[in-house]
Amino acid sequence: MGFRVVAECPVTGARAGELTTAHGVVKTPVFMPVGTQATVKAMAPFELKALGAQIILGNTYHLFLRPGEELVERAGGLHRFMGWDRPILTDSGGFQVFSLAELRTLSDEGVVFRSHLDGSRHVMTPERAVRIQERLGSDIAMCFDECVKYPTTYEYSMGAVKRTLAWARRCLAAKTRDDQLLFGIVQGSVFEDQRIACAEALMEMDFPGYSIGGLSVGESHQEMYRILDCLKGVLPKGKPRYLMGVGHPSNLLEGIARGVDMFDCVLPTRNGRNGTVFTSRGRLNVKNLSLAEDFTPLDPDCTCYACRNFSRAYIRHLYKAGEILAMRLCTWHNLHFLISLVEGARRAILEGTFPEYRERFLRTFEG
Repeated sequence: MGFRVVAECPVTGARAGELTTAHGVVKTPVFMPVGTQATVKAMAPFELKALGAQIILGNTYHLFLRPGEELVERAGGLHRFMGWDRPILTDSGGFQVFSLAELRTLSDEGVVFRSHLDGSRHVMTPERAVRIQERLGSDIAMCFDECVKYPTTYEYSMGAVKRTLAWARRCLAAKTRDDQLLFGIVQGSVFEDQRIACAEALMEMDFPGYSIGGLSVGESHQEMYRILDCLKGVLPKGKPRYLMGVGHPSNLLEGIARGVDMFDCVLPTRNGRNGTVFTSRGRLNVKNLSLAEDFTPLDPDCTCYACRNFSRAYIRHLYKAGEILAMRLCTWHNLHFLISLVEGARRAILEGTFPEYRERFLRTFEG
């Protein structure tokens, strides 16, 4: 298992790579659909394969609460349990615990929290987060970290960085599976010196990959890009870089231009369920009355199943009628859109045309 860069854009530093896992090779850059509870909402595994999904996510927090890692392990691991034979990445649950501020108590030892499902009390430590992910059997696991809200103070963020680093050391010490890659997570909010210090400390621990957490939590796009710019020259070139929780099309290309290899986000599936789709000319709300007699595809430039077979008017009708197919078609389209966008970026990097590819897409999408 390992990672290699096969091409790099001399203008931007965008990379095309190959990440080898126990369940296959992932060609990067890559967008990873989110399957929080061992399913990508509204999509079957064979449909995800048809879309070109190489790797999907599961979430430690949610799977720990329901159905429990013991049951998943007895079922043969997460791959067999959910019928997915390609790579899986699991988030440690740190972000979910962060989002439950009213239901948790944080200390250097770990987090005591109450389930959002039934109010039951639980304790999550770095060691337990690793153990759960090992029992789930994912190909890539995340260290348990502290993700801070935005905005935050310099002092609070520094405390979270120190705790994240201490927890990263404990995660490494707890790791037992040789067939699972464990990534460290760079924290530090929007403070460049903290981000650099955190990255350098994690690099001394020699993780096989590095995640960038704590972004897309309310800061501006420009602040996000500034942090990515400062980390671009710090993180090792020979290891994968994963920007967590980012899925807006513009952010994907700007992240790739700053050397990021991996992305995930619930945005395409959540937006799809709510009737909003990405198109080459920007966002489109399928529920708009103006589409009632629009017999063109969601996106005339798209080749996905929904765009090849159905019109905006038909899909709007499905939403108005409360039909489940509406959500499935829009989710299908959004996932296809982002996966294809990142695949196109990879081809452009290999062909030496990434700056033109990026400029052309952003001009039409944001114009």
